[in-house]
Amino acid sequence: MARRMSDKKHILARIADALERLAPAPTPATDWLSSPAYVLASGAVRPVARIEAPRLDLLKGIDAQRERIAENVARLAQGHAAHDVLLWGSRGMGKSTVLRAAVLAAQQAHPGRIALIQVGTDALEGLEALFAELGRLDRNFLIFIDDLGFGESDDVGPRHLRSWLEGGVEARPANVRLAVTSNRRAIVARQASEQDDPLNPRDVVDDRLALADRFGLSLGFHNCSQDDYLAIIAGYAQEHGLQWDEADALEWSRRRGARSGRTAWQFVTELAGRAGKTL
Repeated sequence: MARRMSDKKHILARIADALERLAPAPTPATDWLSSPAYVLASGAVRPVARIEAPRLDLLKGIDAQRERIAENVARLAQGHAAHDVLLWGSRGMGKSTVLRAAVLAAQQAHPGRIALIQVGTDALEGLEALFAELGRLDRNFLIFIDDLGFGESDDVGPRHLRSWLEGGVEARPANVRLAVTSNRRAIVARQASEQDDPLNPRDVVDDRLALADRFGLSLGFHNCSQDDYLAIIAGYAQEHGLQWDEADALEWSRRRGARSGRTAWQFVTELAGRAGKTL
């Protein structure tokens, strides 16, 4: 009897040991003070060793937007009052690039005082808990949601975002601010029929625009002119020691059917490739 009991205990111990080996290791706590940037997606946080962004002065054609964004991020880095930011408008005009560049500049001016956290749209539900965690730290954070949009039938997402921006019952910590990019100022899609509804014709549209109004700093980005497009190329070409031709640059944009900062950078990449250089 004693031997059978001993054998059972041994078997149970082996089973427990096997289950322990199969169980995933506990997720280590995130060190929010050590990295310049982080990515939060699918419930996991990944530190980023270096923010990839050009110098602010290389971002041409968006001078007014660049200055206001850089000033706001610098305030946040210093612990001063700063706005939540909505950058909306044309694709490829540097909305996310200028945010990264502004944070990088602020980190160089105030080492260790600010970090960028890029949050995937699949992790939005965890923002409230993230705010609470970051609010206990002696560091400032810009939470970045790139290319945010909500579908016609999604009423929950906009309401959550509105609640986060307003703070709700529990105030959002002063060391955390949101930066959102979107192709639309209203963030959510609108239909022309909404404005023709005979019942409360402006209610739906006004409610959706009210979401954008919650951001203290809302800046539009629009398709650049030909002069701005060429100025962007000239700045990058000079920085990287590249020779270029204006007619070639214009033909490049015509083939792509667009003039934007992204198109200009793609042309600069082409120039560097032709010259056998890296960027």
